[in-house]
Amino acid sequence: MYNAAGQLNKDQLVQRFAPLVRRIACHLMARLPASVQLDDLVQNGMLGLLDALGRFEAGVGAQFEAYAAQRVRGAMLDGLRENDWLPRSLRRNCRRIEAAITQLEQASGRVPTESELADSLGMTLADYQETLQDVRGHQLVYIEDIVAERGEDFLERHFVDESADPARLVADDELRRQLVQAIGLLPERERLMMALYYEQDLNLREIGEVMGVSESRVCQLHSQAVLRLRSRLFGDGKRNTKANVERNG
Repeated sequence: MYNAAGQLNKDQLVQRFAPLVRRIACHLMARLPASVQLDDLVQNGMLGLLDALGRFEAGVGAQFEAYAAQRVRGAMLDGLRENDWLPRSLRRNCRRIEAAITQLEQASGRVPTESELADSLGMTLADYQETLQDVRGHQLVYIEDIVAERGEDFLERHFVDESADPARLVADDELRRQLVQAIGLLPERERLMMALYYEQDLNLREIGEVMGVSESRVCQLHSQAVLRLRSRLFGDGKRNTKANVERNG
């Protein structure tokens, strides 16, 4: 990793850590709309890697890899902010699905199937699954779910300001308890997918290989699981979580 002059060889280092950049991009894709291109994330991530190589002075071991991952992710998010990636229709479609989930759960006392949700929304199953694909990127926790709007853009609310970071909000004891309870009520395949993504840190392609489904199908399952959880945590369905837990044993 060093040249004849004893200096770090940045070309070799870029090749060594390029897989890290792609892995971060692939893992981030599940949380972004379908309009975001993987290659764009990778390109921005490589800029972050070069920035990390220029700033880091303590060698290129595990400590550098952690530092580089942070810079790479930050560069990807900076690129997303500049491109104004969040479609205006995203939240509207998600709210429709969340409302349908809540309505069907209240009516039947159980988790609705995809077919039932599609019927409730006046869609074919194929159209509903395509909508799930399109709304990829809907977040589990938005800052307006906890506090009033303050006018910041999406990324500043959810990725930049540490006090508004979704992970920090979920760390709240009460919200975390409700989230654990809601995850327990997800259909088995969606629970497995969430565990592989958030606990095992697998990307969509890797999860698809484990579950024996396509990457696009994993994306649909992720979107649907997030919408189910939101309907329980922040919709009218949250009042029925305890009753459904008792009913379902």
